[in-house]
Order: sequence, then structure tokens, then C-alpha cells
Amino acid sequence: MRNSTSRAAGAVLGMALAGVLGATGVAGAQELPSAPVKGAAAAAAPAAVVEQVQAAAARQQALAPAARTVCYAAHVEGIGWQSAVCDGAVAGTTGQSRRMEAVVIATGGTGGVCANAHLADIGWQGWACAADGKAVTVGTTGQARRMEALGIQVGNGSVAAQAHVAGYGWQNVVGGNPVYVGTTGQARRMEALRVVV
Repeated sequence: MRNSTSRAAGAVLGMALAGVLGATGVAGAQELPSAPVKGAAAAAAPAAVVEQVQAAAARQQALAPAARTVCYAAHVEGIGWQSAVCDGAVAGTTGQSRRMEAVVIATGGTGGVCANAHLADIGWQGWACAADGKAVTVGTTGQARRMEALGIQVGNGSVAAQAHVAGYGWQNVVGGNPVYVGTTGQARRMEALRVVV
């Protein structure tokens, strides 16, 4: 009985620490962005895309108010902005050799989201953050520039992501807070993305 009580207390303490460290991590991402690089400004997603991603997150949250949700839309070479998808669905393309260039992400029940894109000829763009229900955009549009990697962080709890990368296919799912998917230093394009919170 004593061991199970200790384990339960340890689990509760661990969850409390994870929540505190997660919130601290998001604040740190806002305070320590990468150095600005010419041409590294985040894509300005059209208002309709931002609204669609935010509305999708709000619908998911309304279906299960106590649940955590993430919705996102990708900007893809030769296609443009795709429709919003949520909670592990695929954004981007596979089997078409098309690069992802930007992504819009919104969450519900996570305390907000931060994202950082690694871009061809630029490197890490710098963290951009948004509160729950609001969307954050990273990457570029109109520059024919591939997104090579993506970092995602939430305000509390954890996040899991998986990238489809040229020449590799689907990478292993990565979980934590923050998480990084894709590659750097290999000139490989991200082609698709899945995210779960």
C-alpha cells in the first residue's frame, strides 16, 4: 500500500512539474528567439487561412471542452494553402515531391503554442507564439523556399509530431516539449506533417 501511495504522489508531482516546466519553456522560447536573418520573416498567411485553422481548433474544443487539440494547415509548393486538419491528420503531401513552405498552427487546452521553422538558406527563423485559440504562422511563401525542420512547443503538457522528409519518408514520431522534426544540414525538404497534443 505504501509503495502505491508513493508512486501516486510521485506521478502527481511529476505532472505538476511538467506543467510548470512546460509553461516556463514557452516563456523561454519567446524571450530567446534566433537572431533575425534577412528574408526570414514569417509568412503572412491569408486571413481566411488563419480563421479556418482557428475555427477548426474551436470546433474540436467545443466537441470535448476538457480535451487538448491542435489544428494546422500547410502551404505546399504548387498547391498553396491547404485546408485545415486536426489532431494527427496529414498536412502537406506524400509521393508528389512537393516541399512544405509554411505552416499555420492553433491549439486548444494547451496554454498556447510556439513554432520555429528551419528554412533553406536561412536556418532557424526564430520562435513565434500564440495563445490558445489563436494561430501562429512560420515559414515563407512566395520565395520557393523549402521548410527543412520544424520545432513545436506548447504551454503545458506535451506535443508529438512526425515529419515526412524527402529521401526518408515518414520519420519516427517525436514526443516532448518542445519537439523538433525534419532535418537540418542535409538540404532535405519536409513534405508533410502530423501533430498531436
